Amino acid sequence: MNPIQEQTRTVGHRRAASAHTIRIGKLGGELAPGVMVCLAVAVLSMAAGRFLPAVSPLLIAIVIGTIVANLLTIPQRLQPGMTFSSKKLLRIGIALLGLQLMVSDIFGLGWKMVAVVVAVVSLGIAGTMFVGGLLGLTWTQRVLVACGFSICGAAAVAAADGVVDADEEEVLTAVALVVIFGTLMIPTVPLLAGAMGMEPTVAGLWAGGAIHEVAQVVAVGGIIGGGALTVAAIVKLARVLMLAPVIAVLSMVQRRRATDTTHESGRPPLVPFFVVGFLVCAVLRTIGVVPDNALTVAKDLQTLLLTAAMFALGAGVRLSLIKKVGLRPFVLAAASTVWVASIALAGVLLAV
Repeated sequence: MNPIQEQTRTVGHRRAASAHTIRIGKLGGELAPGVMVCLAVAVLSMAAGRFLPAVSPLLIAIVIGTIVANLLTIPQRLQPGMTFSSKKLLRIGIALLGLQLMVSDIFGLGWKMVAVVVAVVSLGIAGTMFVGGLLGLTWTQRVLVACGFSICGAAAVAAADGVVDADEEEVLTAVALVVIFGTLMIPTVPLLAGAMGMEPTVAGLWAGGAIHEVAQVVAVGGIIGGGALTVAAIVKLARVLMLAPVIAVLSMVQRRRATDTTHESGRPPLVPFFVVGFLVCAVLRTIGVVPDNALTVAKDLQTLLLTAAMFALGAGVRLSLIKKVGLRPFVLAAASTVWVASIALAGVLLAV
């Protein structure tokens, strides 16, 4: 290559690098306003959560987003960053959620309770899918409700959406249903446990197996008292661990559902990257290589990212949407709640 060609090539590389830098800067400029708003609301929600320990910051953020969306007009310049938050920040937060899991604690429940957890998730999803089919709901809507109600609430809804690529309307409906029915479970489970004369530990096991969100489980465990909180949290985290295999299976199903005309690169990966990150984090926590101070920072960061994502999702929930979807998703949500709680109750009574 002669000097003139070499100089031309160098100039071309510089121009390409400069153009790439400009594109990144422009993209960052488009994302920054919406992301900053989501993070600011997340910080406020986490602060409010300290004064309302029975309410998850994630749920506070969803409610704030819903109120804002229905009372105000969200500027268009915030939309790119809010979309980024509802997808990318969410997946990072789900991956970091793995750092909360100690696999040894889960196996410490005993094989019977581990079997109960597997039954709650697998039968919960299967039953919800079946009832949703009878109601005539779409496959994607059924998947979102099934995962949200059987595994870990809004985070599971969003994780499933990352694989099945549901309509925005279906995602927002599933998130709204998680908020409504999960909140109703907070007073219901302690009342029913008391009426049945359950020991606190047994009631805690049931709460961990029956209730949608981690924070809701913690709230119920605190209400029941005794040893309920610890066992409830462990059982719930065992359900969270089931997120990884369920999403992997969903990914394989989605690949098979893709038409023959779909290009391979357009299909979801066999195991989504955020699920791999979730499993890696769980392994790192279990083998004890992550320092305690790093775990504290990671937990706060995970909560911040998930809460920011929940605000972005909540901002898409409009009352007109709830009216538009009709009664059938609510019927499915009610049936799924009763079904999952019944499986958990029967399993716990057989296991203890």
